Amino acid sequence: MNRNAEFTGWKDKILFTPGPLTTSRTVKQAMLRDLGSRDHTFIEVIKEIRKKLLTVSGADSSYASILMQGSGTFSIEAVISSTVPPEGKLLIIINGAYGKRMAEIAAAHRIATIIAEGPENSTPDLEAVEQALKNNPEVSMLAVIHCETTTGIVNPVKEIGALCKKYGKRYFVDSMSILGAVDIDLAACNIDYIVSSSNKCIEGVPGFAFIIARREAILETRGRARTLSLDILDQLERLEGDGQFRFTPPTHTLLAFHRALLELESEGGVAARAKRYRRNRDVCREGMRAMGFKEYLEEEDQGYIITSYRYPESTNFDFQKFYDLLNERSYVIYPGKIGDTPCFRLGHIGRINEHDVRDLLSAIASVKKEMDF
Repeated sequence: MNRNAEFTGWKDKILFTPGPLTTSRTVKQAMLRDLGSRDHTFIEVIKEIRKKLLTVSGADSSYASILMQGSGTFSIEAVISSTVPPEGKLLIIINGAYGKRMAEIAAAHRIATIIAEGPENSTPDLEAVEQALKNNPEVSMLAVIHCETTTGIVNPVKEIGALCKKYGKRYFVDSMSILGAVDIDLAACNIDYIVSSSNKCIEGVPGFAFIIARREAILETRGRARTLSLDILDQLERLEGDGQFRFTPPTHTLLAFHRALLELESEGGVAARAKRYRRNRDVCREGMRAMGFKEYLEEEDQGYIITSYRYPESTNFDFQKFYDLLNERSYVIYPGKIGDTPCFRLGHIGRINEHDVRDLLSAIASVKKEMDF
């Protein structure tokens, strides 16, 4: 059964997914207000959001925050299409589906790319990455996924950043599913661009994403943008000029996100949120193991954002039926995306706590009995 606990507030079906996520009642209520895009109150909200994002992202004054309409993928495309010079190349580290998506974006813009691809069940081979940098001096920027939600693995962004610094390359990190729940120092990691979305660990609702950019890096990109609406330098200069978006902003989503940022602060900040998510993961993993489910990754490689589970070997197991029966009980899980290995995924993020996780485990036990696997 769904809990109407004080911590979580009123909920619909509980989302154990990588996003969109279960949100608090008060974040939802923040959208019950109409503000014009030029309203002074709304412009002040944008200003506060941009300022608070620097703190959440572990950025100092050498960075700027840029808000972009659209899903997280829009902002990933905005960075790639706006920053790589015409004669440059992009080195993409791939160990999952979202790294592959970066390569698709680069190809769509006819940006020359070099791929450093490894298995989905392990972090990148740093020696191979360094060799790729040595062998390809024309590379302008390296891109990597922070938490590859294909499997839940967390890649070593600091170590990769050290290689970028050593070889003088710009560095782009897609931190979509983990920013807001991980302590990070952008300057220490040598990160030039990092991206996340409103509907991930900050626990807002879908509608926009954000880029934290090193000012020195973004200022050198003038004239490189391959699109009008995704030009991140132009967007930054408008935000820092009159405080407005260039095109219609998602006003209600931004109001909800502002509320979500305040709730992140009241929870105790990034460290406290990471602690809750880790506890969700630990409770989930313990319960799933007790029922005989096996994780796809080895324990030492697992993150705390989302966990991939292998399908049970029983012939009675059918994922769609499993999914539907959980959905009927008001629990939403996520299918897998791992090569030829059949998996499903359970997310640990959003406005959920260990009581919600235990309720999910009870529902899974009930479905397991009903399906007899």
